Amino acid sequence: MPGHRPLLTAIAAATLLVLSMAPAAMGHARSASGALAATAGCGRTPTLANGTNTIQSSGKNRSFILRIPGNYDNRRPYRLVFGFHWLGGTATDVASGQTVQRDVWAYYGLLRLAGESTIFVAPQGLNNGWANSGGEDVTFVDDMIRRIESDLCVETTQRFALGFSYGAAMSFALACARPTVFRAVAVYSGGRLSGCSGGTQPIAYFAAHGLRDSVLNISGGRSMRDTFVRNNGCAAQNPPEPSQGSLTHRVTTYSGCAAGRPVVWAAFDEGHIAAPQDGAPGDSGSRTWLPGETWRFFTQFDSSPSPSPSPSPSPSPSPSPSPSPSGPVTGACAATLRVTNSWQGGFQGEVTVRAGNTAITGWTVRWTWPGAQSITQIWSGVSSGSGANVTVRNETYNGSLAANASTTFGFLGSGTPATPAATCTSP
Repeated sequence: MPGHRPLLTAIAAATLLVLSMAPAAMGHARSASGALAATAGCGRTPTLANGTNTIQSSGKNRSFILRIPGNYDNRRPYRLVFGFHWLGGTATDVASGQTVQRDVWAYYGLLRLAGESTIFVAPQGLNNGWANSGGEDVTFVDDMIRRIESDLCVETTQRFALGFSYGAAMSFALACARPTVFRAVAVYSGGRLSGCSGGTQPIAYFAAHGLRDSVLNISGGRSMRDTFVRNNGCAAQNPPEPSQGSLTHRVTTYSGCAAGRPVVWAAFDEGHIAAPQDGAPGDSGSRTWLPGETWRFFTQFDSSPSPSPSPSPSPSPSPSPSPSPSGPVTGACAATLRVTNSWQGGFQGEVTVRAGNTAITGWTVRWTWPGAQSITQIWSGVSSGSGANVTVRNETYNGSLAANASTTFGFLGSGTPATPAATCTSP
């Protein structure tokens, strides 16, 4: 990501701009039965197009980049995801992913996971930031939603927002001000820079923050998280975090939260970055674990069956049953592959590696694809092999497993979802 040292001065100035509160939250359109109604754009031939669109909001010209699925069907309601840029960043940076790794990192890595299941929006902030003075940026979001949903078919129970740094602050402001408009938010290394009008109602909340963040300290991220730990009725706790110098991450799902309003906290050993990777410093669009965690968090709220011919990713395994990883390990280690998400032309997989009755210091997992599948991206493992034969070895940080302990690695695959039998060996 771009450098953020100039942000230190801007933060102080931006903090002065958050005193004004946002307007009242927009309501969902509901039918007489109480069920959520389809948006006005369903069934219409859209006039909005991919690329930059301009609207009037609070008396100003505001713009956003829109990405409509290539196989858009105006009879099908789509998930809607807003991606907010950081201070000094732009909507183009979010939409293209060019600052970390072009295309792989578009919309913080979610476009690649979504396939053609989701409408994405990258709004442009005033002065490349989200000061939200007088609540004008929240109003801008309201106006974008009205414009988009009057023209496109959106599933109103599936609106999401995420962002990094100042973009995270804006996502947090929406969690506070629009908890009934958005289903969930993801806040990456954020601070209270865009205000928190309201901030008393529950919303599904995912947050990630670096232990060594010198721009927006992790203590602020913890405080923001705890706002929704309280609002969501979760059991208070101090979740475990990785040790400094480990270059690893820890993900904690809070217990006791209100149904459908989970809180997840992901702490990682790094600084103010948006694409952390385990085992190495700095951003990596292709090796970061964060998009997968975020997409899994968002897609757990899918409210309708996947339509044909372009299914939405689902948090449930694919129809092909995956073997259970809970059976006894007869050798040094065992591996089980399962599909966690799927879409037209691709899928997301996870492999659980379990040690046997003796500790191991490394592992190698192998399998053979039954068809034309291939791995396009992998995290927490090092892949090799050619053709249908796949070999994945441990990273330096997850090779040592105590007796009966386990670890996982994940990947994105192209082709039809498959769960071939995997073998595991240890040196």
